[in-house]
Amino acid sequence: MIYILYILVGFAAVQFVVALSNLLFQEKLSEKGLPQTGMERNDVSVLIPVRNEEKNIGSLLSDLLQAGDNFREIIVFDDESTDRTAEVILTVASADSRVRLLTSAGLPEGWLGKNHACHRLALEARGQFLLFLDADVRISKELIDKMVNYVKKKKLDLLSIFPTQDMITLQEKITVPNMHYILLSLLPLPLVRLAPFSSLAAANGQCMLFRSEIYRKYMLHEKFRKSRAEDIEIARYLKTQKRKVSCITGVAEIQCRMYHNLGEAVSGFAKNVTFFFGNSYVLATLFWLVTTLGILPVLITGSTKILTTYLLLVVLTRVFVSLAARQSVLQNLLLLIPQQWMLGAFIYQSAVNKTKKQFRWKERTI
Repeated sequence: MIYILYILVGFAAVQFVVALSNLLFQEKLSEKGLPQTGMERNDVSVLIPVRNEEKNIGSLLSDLLQAGDNFREIIVFDDESTDRTAEVILTVASADSRVRLLTSAGLPEGWLGKNHACHRLALEARGQFLLFLDADVRISKELIDKMVNYVKKKKLDLLSIFPTQDMITLQEKITVPNMHYILLSLLPLPLVRLAPFSSLAAANGQCMLFRSEIYRKYMLHEKFRKSRAEDIEIARYLKTQKRKVSCITGVAEIQCRMYHNLGEAVSGFAKNVTFFFGNSYVLATLFWLVTTLGILPVLITGSTKILTTYLLLVVLTRVFVSLAARQSVLQNLLLLIPQQWMLGAFIYQSAVNKTKKQFRWKERTI
């Protein structure tokens, strides 16, 4: 039993240290050195893959156009939407020549939809920088300038941002925070940029900025055309090629409401939750067991000192993660238990989907 306690408390301590480091050494997008005139603006192609996004795409395009002249073009790839997505885009494009719509002729065999859409977008882009955005993000007018400035200053080939998550319903609040909990308690984000190891890599497909020459050299979405977690795999691959990658979170300039209900959240997280653990269901399950049921052996010992230490580590880890992710500390502490059970549900549903070969997203099997 004593060895089990050492493992449980030791792992909680590791999470504590990682979460604290992510809070203390959190990198921010800076306003220093931003271009001031149109002539100095950055040569950026904004690339947006969409499928049935009529409720979101108009708002994102509005955000981008309000930002002014800090991009070269906006290209949207409509991946066989069945709603009014194309109509919304064409309405905006008719008023601004920088906005273009590409329409899918069908998904080629051997590709996943978003991967193919991003590949097609990159082929059409003309900018020196390629900014991939999901349709459900909202951005400030300074975001693009700040991202390019950061890439130039840090000499990066890829910058990816985990947007600040907007959560309205209880169902969102017990599911979405798990993404940041896993990320910020297991991976010291500064090491994504500073350490050469590909295992220390992360990215979020909701927001990724590439130098176009690097992207085209490796044709990254084509290389990972079948991957459900192409963003993570791209980041890891670039590090194996000695390219510089950075991943940051807690950025006020970009927000996203990922899911609107429990079904969407479970389906969405189930398709890629194990990729945080090297796509290992064993490691994912062990993580869930240790972080959810680890309190039981601690309670059995009857030691107040061990229990207090363990609870402090667990609670403070959640506090640090919440602060780094710009989430409510009180809310995440109150919902800690249901959040843990939902993490288990993601892993279970992912295992079921893998067994039955029925991963589905956006009305497609992936």
